[in-house]
Amino acid sequence: MSSRPVRGTTRSVEEYRDTIEQTLRPLAARAVTRVPVPEALGRLLAEPISSPVDLPVFRNSAMDGYAVRAESVAVTPVTLPLAGVVAAGEPGTTPLPPGAALKVMTGAPIPPGADCVVPVEHTRSDGSAVIVEQGRAAGEFVREAGTDVRVGEPLISAGVALAPRHIAALAAVGLAEVPVFEPIRAAVLTTGDELVPAGTALRPGQIYNSNGIALAAALAANGVAVVSVAHSTDDPVEFRRLLSAATDSADLVFTSGGVSQGDFEVVKEVLRPLGGTFGSVAVQPGGPQGLSVVDGVPVLSFPGNPVSTMVSFEVFARPILRELAGLPPVEIQELPLLEPVRSPAGRRQFLRGRVTPDGVEPVSGQGSHLVAGMARAEVLIDIPAEVTAVAAGTIVGVRAL
Repeated sequence: MSSRPVRGTTRSVEEYRDTIEQTLRPLAARAVTRVPVPEALGRLLAEPISSPVDLPVFRNSAMDGYAVRAESVAVTPVTLPLAGVVAAGEPGTTPLPPGAALKVMTGAPIPPGADCVVPVEHTRSDGSAVIVEQGRAAGEFVREAGTDVRVGEPLISAGVALAPRHIAALAAVGLAEVPVFEPIRAAVLTTGDELVPAGTALRPGQIYNSNGIALAAALAANGVAVVSVAHSTDDPVEFRRLLSAATDSADLVFTSGGVSQGDFEVVKEVLRPLGGTFGSVAVQPGGPQGLSVVDGVPVLSFPGNPVSTMVSFEVFARPILRELAGLPPVEIQELPLLEPVRSPAGRRQFLRGRVTPDGVEPVSGQGSHLVAGMARAEVLIDIPAEVTAVAAGTIVGVRAL
């Protein structure tokens, strides 16, 4: 890699990300509520859960077959009288007569006196007797009570984001509801006179508003509940009104647009007098950034170009939001770069890329407006701020999108 010193006129990515994380970390202290287990998918468990029952609850058959005493089938083939049938859901309290067999279904109770199950495929039966062609040892195909979990033993730890496998375990032990943290509630507020909603006929100078939908989707995918998505023109009065509505209903607000050095920068105009800080971060795309706290609610202000907005979310907000939601960290890999790239001096660049069997390759152009190119990407390629050129074959950091 070729490199040159980083200019000290802007904040580094690490410094700014740390500031955001410190600002958002108090959101970890959220209210606890109880929700029905079927509605708990993706929610963050607030308290450890212990099993209220043994699992399996009772001794049962792992196969369709015949419950027998192992000593009765020690020598095969052997013919045993059939003493009855035990279906799943029956009490199964009738003892197995000595030297006999009871037909059992998968999940049916093992009758007292039986100590193994012979699978049906290893038998022949005429309805009154069964010929066992292959014997079984004591314990085979018998699920003993509590072999999965014992009553009182830990089932799921606090702080786990409940996945389908956790929902299955909670339902299996008979729990109807569980304590979970309320999710972080976020509001999205986009800005710009030029933006119109999808489905609207474009007039000269107008473009479709993708940032509101994109940020809402990114938040939802990372464990955040989106409570509102609104759009403001470049009128400061309108923006302030919509911002107040957002801070009233949300724990966290994201804005896009209105943070650069041009005219009509409505976000900066409204938030700077309220104590917001705005400036440049040594990153490309996404250099102009803003961070405020309004009425106790953090407000993250990203630049308005669609790719800048999405990269800003991925780099600055996504890691801490996933941590607070109990989700796994963003996957970071190291892969060989498949073609040479150049990077601006003094700015940490995140190139859109695609992973192949041989490494990672840049996708399309790298302009901050190329949202279709972003859609074709799978990863962000991390080029350090001090690096200006990277040769093909160089190992680079790759962040999964």
